[in-house]
Amino acid sequence: MDLTKDLTSFIKSAKNPLIVILGATAAGKTDISLKIAREVDGEIISTDSRQIYQEMPIATDIIRTEEQKGIPHHMLAIKKPDEPFTLAEYTDVALEIIDQIYEKGHVPILAGGTGLYVSAITEGYDVPRAEPDEKLRKKLHEEAEEHGAEYIHEKLKKLDPEAAASIHPNNIRYVIRAIEINKSTNSKKEDKKSQPKFDIFMVGIERPREEIYERINKRVDQQEDTGLLDEVKALVEKEYDEALPSMTSLGVKEIIPYIKGEMGLPECLEILKRNTRRYAKRQMTWLKRYDNVRWLNTTQVKDYLKNESCPKNL
Repeated sequence: MDLTKDLTSFIKSAKNPLIVILGATAAGKTDISLKIAREVDGEIISTDSRQIYQEMPIATDIIRTEEQKGIPHHMLAIKKPDEPFTLAEYTDVALEIIDQIYEKGHVPILAGGTGLYVSAITEGYDVPRAEPDEKLRKKLHEEAEEHGAEYIHEKLKKLDPEAAASIHPNNIRYVIRAIEINKSTNSKKEDKKSQPKFDIFMVGIERPREEIYERINKRVDQQEDTGLLDEVKALVEKEYDEALPSMTSLGVKEIIPYIKGEMGLPECLEILKRNTRRYAKRQMTWLKRYDNVRWLNTTQVKDYLKNESCPKNL
């Protein structure tokens, strides 16, 4: 497969081009997205539900300004850790940014690991606009801690069996959100789909699971070396509620017990590596739902990244 040739053909024929970079965490989406953006005169929109938060760039692995190589990046560090930001809000803002990118004659590129964000844009979700109910969220989180994730999932199953079937019991945040929407709107959580408005080109990075896990372990070690502990300590000192979506991010929740003196650092880091590996596994399962993806294996990724013969603008 010649990715450059496929991109050339796509850009020439697409009316509303939208490039999507798929892959598990630590697969290498950033490098691929930067290379494609340089070639197609693109701008990158993050589809990572944790990179929207400020004050935690190391934990959420936000690309540093000097690494962006002059390519515009959007939806990074736009909210304080205690500011709510729903899927509906993300969709509205991202669609507005896409329109702005088109107005400049550039190509929008979605890149990030939150599959639901990707699907909301590419499949035209009409997402319910239910306001967050902090009191209900707190109550359900407390019940989950006391009785376990399955207990909360059973509550959702009674309210909305279809939503319960589509959400893993361990994904407590989404389970609670589905209950919240149901109680707020007295209706099922239906992310209805409208007619997609984009011509979509999907590129996926497919590495062996063992390779992904090794890259994850190395990344956690690098996060520790570059200041992860100080970053989480600052968040704890500001007394952000640990139940906030931002504070349950990978890289934050696992380090909090060390900061509070409840657990040793080696154990916390190992838990972070384990949880990230499990997250990557869930991502890989989610990605199987997408059709018409140009999948790149490890060798193809290396070849594409080192090939500098492509024109700057396709």
